Amino acid sequence: MTHFHHSTSGGCDFLGVRKGRAGGFEIVYDDGGTLRMIWRVVGEVCESTLSDALKASVAHRRVLTAMQSELRKRAIAIESILD
Repeated sequence: MTHFHHSTSGGCDFLGVRKGRAGGFEIVYDDGGTLRMIWRVVGEVCESTLSDALKASVAHRRVLTAMQSELRKRAIAIESILD
């Protein structure tokens, strides 16, 4: 039940979906260098909808900006968490 997507624009950016400890979805971002971020998905969301949003995001040069836009389009709320 894990989905992951790598940047298609030539970067090392990675976005993944995983099940968190509490059972909900989490989004993991890694830039292939020093930055790793994790967000908890707030509320109920279809896994395929979430995966589609992340897949669309990695097609852009600015992956994080695109991710925020794609999630907003689909009314998916997230909150930052520490790993």
